[in-house]
Amino acid sequence: MRPGTTVRWRRRVGRWRRAGCAALITGAVVFPLSGAARPQIPAPAPAVLAAPTAATLEEAYAANRANAERAARMAADHGDHDRAAADRSLADRSRRLLAFDGRGAGLVTEVLGDLARADRVAVLVPGSDTGIDTYGRFRAAALALHRQLVAEAPAGTRTAVVAWLGYATPGTVSTTVVTTDRADGAAPGLRDLVADLRRVTGPDTHLSLLCHSYGSVVCARAAHGLAVSDIALVGSPGTGSDTAAGLHTEARIWAGRGADDWVEHVPHVGVGLFGTTVGFGTDPVSPDFGARVFDAGDGGHSDYFDTGSRSLTNLARIVLGQTTEVTHG
Repeated sequence: MRPGTTVRWRRRVGRWRRAGCAALITGAVVFPLSGAARPQIPAPAPAVLAAPTAATLEEAYAANRANAERAARMAADHGDHDRAAADRSLADRSRRLLAFDGRGAGLVTEVLGDLARADRVAVLVPGSDTGIDTYGRFRAAALALHRQLVAEAPAGTRTAVVAWLGYATPGTVSTTVVTTDRADGAAPGLRDLVADLRRVTGPDTHLSLLCHSYGSVVCARAAHGLAVSDIALVGSPGTGSDTAAGLHTEARIWAGRGADDWVEHVPHVGVGLFGTTVGFGTDPVSPDFGARVFDAGDGGHSDYFDTGSRSLTNLARIVLGQTTEVTHG
């Protein structure tokens, strides 16, 4: 091929791939695809614990690690060695698990940093296809953010990150990913988490929600009156609200989308179909929505927390309250 032809071909393939992903998500409404159901993996019920306080955090961490260890043994006895390994990793003594449920796809809430003494806390809310089996990639994003916060925080400012896999995320290619149903079910749990964090940290700590993909729908459903300073919508297909004002929150609403994110091609509509609403309405990075749009760089849908990226830099600035330093697309 001539010089430049290869580049044009790659760009064309990239556009086809992004459009194909969008078509799959949209088409899932009418032609739902479902793979073979994974057999249920046995696991113990979650540990029964009182609402956490600064004084009881270590007790909660230990109890949830012990539960993860029991889940690992049960998964191994069942013959699922991949799940057993994932559970065993979560049971490591270094992990700070605020919550753990090894049943089904699994739920995990993990703390990075010293939550009880933090001045700034970021809560990461994941999108589709996130469970214990894929938790490693979600945790990698939380770790990258925590490292960025530690590196950029002013002297004396203490930070923590909470990776909240606290709801049953939808599958990327399914009917659930194009409705607010899962988000409506998840929102009370996110509100409860914020209340727990406030109980641990006190009222003066700044809390921010960083919400990726379908997680932005969850954050939007929980936003009304939520005691957080900032809500950042990252790679969002929409929120179910026509405007940022429609979220009914005093938090600053931010939105960013990478230049190579296929979610740009998802139709921004809300249509009543089969007794539910399909689609999430106004594009959060459009002027009509009214969010503070930040520069999310050139990355794709899974690149927002890549070390050194413009998106990660700006998200850290949002968490740290350095709002005048956030760059805009």
